[in-house]
Parts: sequence; structure tokens; C-alpha cells
Amino acid sequence: MTSNPDILCIGSVLWDIIGRTEVNVSEHSDVAGRIARLPGGVAMNIAMTLARFGMRPAVLTAVGQDPEGLELLNACQTLGVDTHFAFQSKGLPTDRYLAIEDSTGLVAAIADAHTLEAAGDAILAPLANGRLGSATSPWQGLIALDGNLTADLLAEIAVSPLFSAANLRVAPASPGKAERLIPVMRHPSATLYVNRQEAGSLCATQFSTSAEAAQGLIAAGAARALVTDGSRDTSDAMQGQPVLTRPALVVTPRRITGAGDTFMAAHIFAESQGADRAVSLARAQSAAAAYVSFNEVTP
Repeated sequence: MTSNPDILCIGSVLWDIIGRTEVNVSEHSDVAGRIARLPGGVAMNIAMTLARFGMRPAVLTAVGQDPEGLELLNACQTLGVDTHFAFQSKGLPTDRYLAIEDSTGLVAAIADAHTLEAAGDAILAPLANGRLGSATSPWQGLIALDGNLTADLLAEIAVSPLFSAANLRVAPASPGKAERLIPVMRHPSATLYVNRQEAGSLCATQFSTSAEAAQGLIAAGAARALVTDGSRDTSDAMQGQPVLTRPALVVTPRRITGAGDTFMAAHIFAESQGADRAVSLARAQSAAAAYVSFNEVTP
């Protein structure tokens, strides 16, 4: 790939190892199902979806120099994701994510993002050394930022001149990591994509609806927040604008991992094409619904 990227996806690029079964998994149970290994991670999931929509995403991430890392980079390139700016870490293994999903959704998951965390700000070098920007001429386009980065690095990004001109789109990696985003959520151009539970973690409270959660994030200093609430609805709140709330589409979920990333990617793409807030929200919900029901995801 030689074209300039349309968007930078910063964060985790790893191997997803997902075990799925059609039955309800109880504690210590051993059930039949299928196990798949595929490129994943929040940043990669967003990049893959955007590539399918016709955009040119590049990832800023850390990947080991082990055989799994080389295989992963090749797989990403095949999927239309530019990996030329990825940091290849010596002596550390490529990160992995392990999840089990049953008929009710996610049973349990373990995220091993130690190599990304160990790399620290080395993954941001292309934004500083002139390849994608510099402190005096920062990147001015879209950036999708994932919460798998360390709290220290996210705090650095929040005030860094390298991100001062970016259109920043931010997602937590999980509810347990949501609080890492508190500094960066106050970036003047940041749009947050969280679920109701993650919004509660960021605001140190409990919200009963997505609209209440979205308004709470704005009150806490966010410029804009999109809050999903499972099968209920999604709300979009923005400083100085009315809150938009749209009911979720009714589907039978067959997979969960990656649904939020698909929602975020579809929303970013819709807005990049000039769609307004209401249309962008509807398109993002449709894409996420198609994803969880194993239907074709369209922009």
C-alpha cells in the first residue's frame, strides 16, 4: 500500500481466538463448539471494517517479531489495512485475545496486550518523525484510539501537540479499562464511543438509560459521546446540541466480540461521507445488528 491513509487506528492489533457454542455454558462445563483464530483487537476491528467500506486505514500498534506477528501483519495487509507504520517489538510475543461466547453472549475473555503496553509511545513515532506528522505539523485527519493503551500513554495523548489537530474518535477496550480514558475524553475534538456501563465508570456513577449516560459524559467534560445500551437503544450527545436517542434493531445475536467496534467504524464512515447525526447513528446501528447476526455488514 502506497496511498496516504484516510484514518489512523491506534491501539491493539492481535490474534482473536474465539470459541463459540450454541448452548448455555455453565461454570466448569465442557461443551462442543467451534474455535476460530482471526485478526482482531479494537484498532484492527475498526480498521478492517473501514477497509471493507472502501477507506484506507493504517494501524499504529505493536506486533512481535515472532512468526505469529509476521503472519498477522500479512493477514492485515490482505484485508486492506496498512501496517507499514506498525512498531515491531523485539523479544516480545504478539498479543492475543481469548474469548468464549455461548447462546447468551460473552461468557468470559482474557486480553493479553502486554506487548502493546510495553511498547508505550514507540507506536506514536510516525506521528512525530514526519512520516505522518510532527509537533509543528500534526496529523489533521481522523484517528480512532483504543483504550488498550496504558493510562500514562492516554494521559500523554490528551495533551500532546501531535493530536492537537486530529478528529479523535475514542473507545475503551472494556469496562474495566474505561477509567483510563478520563484524561483523553476531555480532548476538545474527541468523540467517545462507550456502553452504559463504561459511561458509569467514567463518571463514577450508575446511569439508567443511554441518554442519561450520554448527558452525564457531556457534563463531565466530553465534547461528544455515543452511548449504547445493548438491545435497548443508543444515544448521541454533543455539547450545545439536543440528545439523539434511537431504539436498537431487534435481531438474534450469534456473536458479540467486535460488535462495538463495528458500530464505531460504521459511524465514523457515515460521518466521513457527510451524513448527519441521525443518519450516521442509524447506519451504525444497522451495521452492528448485521454483524452480531452474522449478516453482511454494509456502510
